[in-house]
Amino acid sequence: MWITIERESELPLIRQIYDKIREMISDGSLVSGQKLPSTRTLSKELGVSRNTVLDVYNQMIAEGYLEAYQGSGTIVAEGLQELKLPVRNVYEKQKNARRKDDDNDNIIDFRSGIPALEFFPQKEWARIYQEVCSNLPVTAYGYCDASGVWKLREEIARYLLRSRGISCSPERMIITSGSTQGLSLIANLLNEHNKKVIVENPSHPGLRKVITSAGCMIEAISADNRGLNTDALKPANDISFFYTTPSHQYPLGGILSIQRRLSLIQYAEENNCYIVEDDYDSEFRYEGQPVSSLYELNPDRVIYIGSFSKILAPAIRLGFIILPDKLLTGCKTLKVYSDVHTDALTQNAMAEFIHRGRLDKHIWKMKKHYSQNRNHMLRELTEQFPDGFEILGQASGLHMVIRFHNVTFSKQLVKEITRQGVHVYPIENYLLERNGEHRQEILMGYSHLTLSKITEGLRILSNVIRSYSTTEER
Repeated sequence: MWITIERESELPLIRQIYDKIREMISDGSLVSGQKLPSTRTLSKELGVSRNTVLDVYNQMIAEGYLEAYQGSGTIVAEGLQELKLPVRNVYEKQKNARRKDDDNDNIIDFRSGIPALEFFPQKEWARIYQEVCSNLPVTAYGYCDASGVWKLREEIARYLLRSRGISCSPERMIITSGSTQGLSLIANLLNEHNKKVIVENPSHPGLRKVITSAGCMIEAISADNRGLNTDALKPANDISFFYTTPSHQYPLGGILSIQRRLSLIQYAEENNCYIVEDDYDSEFRYEGQPVSSLYELNPDRVIYIGSFSKILAPAIRLGFIILPDKLLTGCKTLKVYSDVHTDALTQNAMAEFIHRGRLDKHIWKMKKHYSQNRNHMLRELTEQFPDGFEILGQASGLHMVIRFHNVTFSKQLVKEITRQGVHVYPIENYLLERNGEHRQEILMGYSHLTLSKITEGLRILSNVIRSYSTTEER
């Protein structure tokens, strides 16, 4: 019987044999009424124990794929070819996944927002997690408040006060499974018929999708080096909320000026709408002190979103939102029907992690590392692109935007850059509608790359641009 098993596969032998027989039935290699080898024979052919094959046969008999008759052995059941069973290419998928991972190792990806995970304090986090879980009362293993573990909310409130100058009550805070869930809860909470959400243009396409997935209509207002352009706002009663990144506009990197902040707050008051402030990477500022939050100007109009994904690791799905009192009950209800509450064990571990000062220490360490990467990238840009460029948004965060002189990042050019093993991200891709205004700009993240990768990636980028420009001239 033509069956090949892969002993290095993570898939159990029983499952491999089961899937192979099922596939052979589906593609007609085994037809109805055909007799299968005895369990003893097949086990010898495959070099596995007879019990393994016996378990497979028994399972397939129970599910109706096979039939067993005393003295006649095991045969394929009737009517299975007509079912057109889906074929599970488990092994091919595993190979493709491994091949894709290998290919990705060779790609220099200037994607934004990825922390340097090799610096994550893995052993210390594991030690605190284990210690906390061992010492929690048994009641802590039950359901917790939808708003989250109280101790974590307290610790986050203290952290925000000392790091961002934000004064907030833990009672106004809801712990979420990352900032994405936080934005989703807010969009669902504030979604009203015939009302729209104002987003910055350009902005993160994925987060725009979160908003529209809640049924909200969106409208874009342009952003520049001073953030959201409030001069473009006109009085309206059909706005639900603004979604903005005032401390480090994503992706351009501008800081919302105090004049525009005050104008936006006043607009929200006069037009009875809210402002959602996504403070996604304000901890990592390299020139001066962290920018003040929009929230502190008016806590009753601004909803603050924070996350630990970029500070620590995306795998720790912890974020938080701070809301006006009048929105708390409705948001808690939505949270209950979303996932009841965020993982309480991780919440308790994070509370202790912050309490012991480990979060502050980690941020200080990472800020130093990211600053080194940033400075190296600026030096290499000067070396590789002597013909000229401009930098946007380099004062903070985990990425910068480069505007190249005399270079247009067409689809063909970007495709060629990718073919040479480098991923870059044209700002035009972040617009609600492409207009050509940002065709000379690309977003380049540097936080997760080694210095040598940054150097090599920029060298390849420079060579491709020069080669492509020469070809275009011809």
